[in-house]
Amino acid sequence: MTVLPDDGFTLAAEFPGATREEWQRLVEGVLRKAGKDAQGSAAEDVLSTALEDGITTRPLYTADGADSADDTGLPGFAPFTRGGRPEGGAVSGWDVRQRHDRPDPVRTNEAVLGDLENGVTSVWLTVGDAGVPADALGTALDGVLLDLAPVVLDAGAGFEAAAGALFALYAERGVAPAAALGNLGADPYGHAARTGDHGFVAPGTAAAAALAARCARQYPGLRAVVVDALPYHEAGGSAAQELGCSLATGVAWLRELTAAGLDADAAAGQLEFRYAASADQFLTIAKLRAARRLWARVAEVSGIAGTAAAQVQHAVTSSVMMTRRDPWVNMLRTTVASMAAGVGGADSVTVLPFDHALGLPDAFARRIARNTSTVLIEESHLGRVVDPAGGSWYVERLTEELARAAWAWFQEIEGAGGQAAALRDGLVADRIGEVWQARSRKLATRREPVTGVSEFPLLSEAPVVRDPAPARSGGGLPVVRRDEAFEALRARSDAHLAAGGVRPKVFLAALGPAAAHTARAGFAANLFQAGGIEPVHDPVTVDAASAAAAFAASGARVACICSSDALYAEQAAPVAEALKAAGARWVFLAGRPGDLRETYEKAGVDEFVVAGGDAVAVLGSVLDRIGVA
Repeated sequence: MTVLPDDGFTLAAEFPGATREEWQRLVEGVLRKAGKDAQGSAAEDVLSTALEDGITTRPLYTADGADSADDTGLPGFAPFTRGGRPEGGAVSGWDVRQRHDRPDPVRTNEAVLGDLENGVTSVWLTVGDAGVPADALGTALDGVLLDLAPVVLDAGAGFEAAAGALFALYAERGVAPAAALGNLGADPYGHAARTGDHGFVAPGTAAAAALAARCARQYPGLRAVVVDALPYHEAGGSAAQELGCSLATGVAWLRELTAAGLDADAAAGQLEFRYAASADQFLTIAKLRAARRLWARVAEVSGIAGTAAAQVQHAVTSSVMMTRRDPWVNMLRTTVASMAAGVGGADSVTVLPFDHALGLPDAFARRIARNTSTVLIEESHLGRVVDPAGGSWYVERLTEELARAAWAWFQEIEGAGGQAAALRDGLVADRIGEVWQARSRKLATRREPVTGVSEFPLLSEAPVVRDPAPARSGGGLPVVRRDEAFEALRARSDAHLAAGGVRPKVFLAALGPAAAHTARAGFAANLFQAGGIEPVHDPVTVDAASAAAAFAASGARVACICSSDALYAEQAAPVAEALKAAGARWVFLAGRPGDLRETYEKAGVDEFVVAGGDAVAVLGSVLDRIGVA
């Protein structure tokens, strides 16, 4: 590390130094204007954001309380927080790994070759019931230079057959054992998490240990085992839960592989860790950094030394964040996620195509997915900087807090008997379920907005149709998506449209001039469209009579009054009465009623919709009242 001499030159030398107390006083003034009285550290608390795992994001981070540089080490050296290799991705960036799920081996081969010719550097191939048949692996990989392009298999319980087919392919094509690259994808723990088949863990780990021993003896560039944390993320788990489960699984594998005859270094060398990368860029960066640090601690107490203690990471953009409506926004989500994965030091990155949630991706979607990494590596040059987030007080603090939370969860799993027992006895499912339940409330109230779904939905959007993806085995941990509650509402609206030719409607009684009603009318339109309910707005609504006439002509069965508080006090009550008289089954008012609640309710206002309210509950009740099945 180069330390620059203190020559007295400071870019801000002509400006007076600022203290934290001065900053806090400025914050206090802004908060007072917003009607909040908080002083000192309490002012910072108002601007803080609570994350999962008991972590809080503060508005300001300084050197006070920050970890020393010695705690994070150097890139390529224990504890590997700053990267598993000294050079990082400075040579070629990260490995661009594309996933292929199509069962047809011929079409899969076309897609694989197209990817490899256009920037992809390794292939992640689903084999077996949910993908290419194991006996058709040669067709799917026809023309692939197996000594140059690593192949990673994903075969669930059928990993032995898939590995045997790959070994046979190596022999048939004369690939030298030392040139074989990739991972056989043995993952009994992940299979049990996804399917609930806990009885497979014992025979599965024994079979995987035999494959690992064979790889260690004959194929030095080939790993046998994946420590897949995606099932825990896909069930709604937090970042710390994902890390803790991966640690517990990794420790279980060290026990299994050393019991099978491998030394500790060789056992660690057979593992590749797979994590989700979400659009929360700083959390993703911190998670990957914390994962390496935590595994380095496990390696230390296990007697694993040198580079063998460095965790090899495969980051996959989160399927939980992918939406079915307005899927084009997924391109933005995966771009941020893959950027965070690269900055966080992942060795391999898979960008899921933007249409992943809709079925099997088409050629355009695969092209966009692979080009996302290409642009980040070749044009943005992210791989040329080792640990670019390192030294940020925020990232370092977040890494530290996340590592501590993950270690506590890992210890709880170990105390319960290890990962297999924690899965079998329901500990993992219960804990993850609690986290997802809390997050679901944030999604329902739109405190965690989903662009294109719960915010800024477009009812006129043409559906994107794809070939259906093969069904994967279930029965274990659930598979969740951020859009699922709103997707269910939109599906009801779609069925209503298909049956009757029109969507369910809500009439917006926008009172007064545009300056008075635009904000709340926009809020209401956004809210109702999130549930597939089409807003109808008559711009000539000026009084109760015109509101009733416009409602009657709209074809809607529910209405929402939208205007300013001042106009509400004058017109809301008579308009509500007129709407009810015209046949409105339910009348909403956009905004908080204040002292006039009783007046509005007596006039016919049934419910008040406000920012932060339970949008899913409101929209579901509207569809029920309209009669949408």
